[in-house]
Amino acid sequence: MSAGEATGARGATPAAGPPEIRLSLPSRLDYLEIIDKVIDGVADQMEFDGDQKDEIAISVLEACTNSIQHAHNHDPALLVEVTFHVLPDRLEVTVRDQGQGFDVELVEDAGAPENLLKPRGRGIFIMRSVMDEVRFDFSGPGTACTLVKIKRSPAADQDEATPRAGLDDPA
Repeated sequence: MSAGEATGARGATPAAGPPEIRLSLPSRLDYLEIIDKVIDGVADQMEFDGDQKDEIAISVLEACTNSIQHAHNHDPALLVEVTFHVLPDRLEVTVRDQGQGFDVELVEDAGAPENLLKPRGRGIFIMRSVMDEVRFDFSGPGTACTLVKIKRSPAADQDEATPRAGLDDPA
């Protein structure tokens, strides 16, 4: 599939399973703007609120940036594939690259005192902080990073912010 081509376009035969949007883009940082616009459109369609949209965008763009910079070393001949799985209760976005992969256990803790002033190394920490789930898969060629954001109703968000009698009261 070429840059900017998406599955599920008008006139296409719908596939079984959840709606899916796929992008396959050369490893160039200036193409992140395209991905950002797709994120915005999908998040709007799914009715995520502003904060959730920002969390999705930050995480997906970070995963794509990691693929471009670290896995592909800015080689535009190597493609970054981004797949959006639109489900009734959540959005799952998978970013796949063609790189050698890495050991997640060796990623430095961005919150450790010795790492606080380092100018880099916070991407995975941020993704894990703002997404409901972050998974890495090294079983195929390259690395796949799947980011999950669960839809929450405004009422559920309000319920979480409201102390529950007997449960949240200090004893």
